Amino acid sequence: MSGKPADINDSNFEDQVLKAEGAVLVDFWAPWCAPCRVVGPVVEEIAESMGDALKVCKMNVDENPVSAQNYGIRAIPTLIVFTGGSEAARIVGVRPKEEIEKEIKAAIK
Repeated sequence: MSGKPADINDSNFEDQVLKAEGAVLVDFWAPWCAPCRVVGPVVEEIAESMGDALKVCKMNVDENPVSAQNYGIRAIPTLIVFTGGSEAARIVGVRPKEEIEKEIKAAIK
């Protein structure tokens, strides 16, 4: 696991997220989304601080509509924590870093 979020897409979502060992956080976002630009640096900080316990990925929903549709992404930013290929937590919208980390930690216990 690295300290920097990995960019993923519809074609590698299964391998990078669903088949991954351990927990994975996926940030569903778009470049035009102002709240996404607020959450983006927080996601990068989480990747740095939790990199040993969590793989962090970013998915542009405009370029990858299949995965966004499959997971019912209706608003962005949406952060989903996957464990064992299943959704363990979902965080929608802008939240404080501490709250996001608390939800992630609860999901990956």
